[in-house]
Amino acid sequence: MSKQAVLLLAHGTPETVEQIPEYLRNVTCGRSLPQEVVEEIQRRYTLIGHSPLTEITLEQARLVEAELAANGERIPVYAAMRNWHPYIADVIRQMRADGVEEAAVLCLAPQNSRTSVGLYRRAVETSGLRIDFTEGWAEHPLLIEAFAERLRPAFTRLSAEVGSPVPVLFTAHSVPVRTIQASEGQPADPYAEEARRTAALVAGRIPEISQWSFAFQSQGASGGPWIGPTVEQTLESFAASGVRTLLLQPIGFLCDHVEILYDVDIFFREFAANLNIRLERPESLNNSATLARAITDLARQGLARLNSLE
Repeated sequence: MSKQAVLLLAHGTPETVEQIPEYLRNVTCGRSLPQEVVEEIQRRYTLIGHSPLTEITLEQARLVEAELAANGERIPVYAAMRNWHPYIADVIRQMRADGVEEAAVLCLAPQNSRTSVGLYRRAVETSGLRIDFTEGWAEHPLLIEAFAERLRPAFTRLSAEVGSPVPVLFTAHSVPVRTIQASEGQPADPYAEEARRTAALVAGRIPEISQWSFAFQSQGASGGPWIGPTVEQTLESFAASGVRTLLLQPIGFLCDHVEILYDVDIFFREFAANLNIRLERPESLNNSATLARAITDLARQGLARLNSLE
């Protein structure tokens, strides 16, 4: 039987502010960004101190490996980054050196988009390994429960403080409009609908939620129009309707990083405060045991499909 492994893929993040220009060149596939954009991103990283994305992803891999081992499955779990160390190509070389021949591959972005998940898939298709690639898992029951587990205590606490159920705003990362539109020979990208579906399912797990909305966050500064509505537009609508306390939960991200620690915790919170809205968010999934169980279940399914081909 072929030696199998699990490979988790994530975006990656630089360790220092000085590494950001090189990191951004990786993100844009070598395309230069205006200097003011680079400096703004450096400013954001400086404000949060450090993005823990890589460390948390490696911990998530350890949790999945432990979950597999608890069931007697001695299957190594690797983690690799598309835009920074440990790079996908380097991790795959290590996997092959370790004797791995087959891998169940999952992108740690549950909602499937050609602009993200598609790039990860192309990065592993030429690896020389036999792979099973999970396209998307936006509706996995354990993913939904993991988000609900984080949301429920924050919603209960904040609603008790204000004396009524607080509204909830779910978010996912925006993408350029051109990347999700249907084109000749290619259907419309499922990303936007999958993100909204995740949000609806999480809200449905907490019946006490009586008002919720969805918006796309972290629109880019180039590449034409990006999908909305934006968080800023949605906050303005909440303010106009008299909302003064709000919970925001990103359901497109599985751990803390700059789009949460800066975009949500600093920028959106200040934007909301200027509208006289108190904005809070639940804890990110990070080392959630339920998330680890979701990823483990998906990995097992992928390994089973590989076994069925032998």
